[in-house]
Amino acid sequence: MSLVELIARADERGLAASGLACLDRCVPLLGGDDEVLRPLWASLAEGAAAGDWAERLEQTRGKLDAVAGGADEAVGLAHGMLAAAPGEWSAAALRGWADDCSVAALRVHRLLDGAGDDSGLGDARGGVDTGGLSPLLAAELRRQVAVLELLVAHGAGGLRGALEVSTEGRRVLRAAVSRRSRRDG
Repeated sequence: MSLVELIARADERGLAASGLACLDRCVPLLGGDDEVLRPLWASLAEGAAAGDWAERLEQTRGKLDAVAGGADEAVGLAHGMLAAAPGEWSAAALRGWADDCSVAALRVHRLLDGAGDDSGLGDARGGVDTGGLSPLLAAELRRQVAVLELLVAHGAGGLRGALEVSTEGRRVLRAAVSRRSRRDG
């Protein structure tokens, strides 16, 4: 099943986890530590009551707002994911956010990899042709699919696996940011 189809069929928890996982992998761009999103992951594991999710989201924003977006497009995309996270716990709001986070995370990975334009992202998300994607971008696409498949297969029990996939992706992105920093001096 394609990423677009998985997002279209996901429930609220799956959508929130999908968006959160994309954001989690981009945390190195936001200046946050590896634990900054843990309260939101815990909210999903605990059943994510709307008020609890919204409260933890605002606390997380407060911690990460110290680093402004600036001129770097990748950092701006990561900040956009955080800013757009809905406090409202509804399938419609979360689906839009998960979809936007998916595209933004793919664009971040494309930018860090120095790959071409965004023209192939729509096809790749739709499961059409992933052969021309850079390795970093293809790996991010696989991680996004894996997170949603874990939640479809295991429900709340898939959250641990989704977090592990996200943690691995965060390490990869951190290494890509470091490479880019050394390259650009």
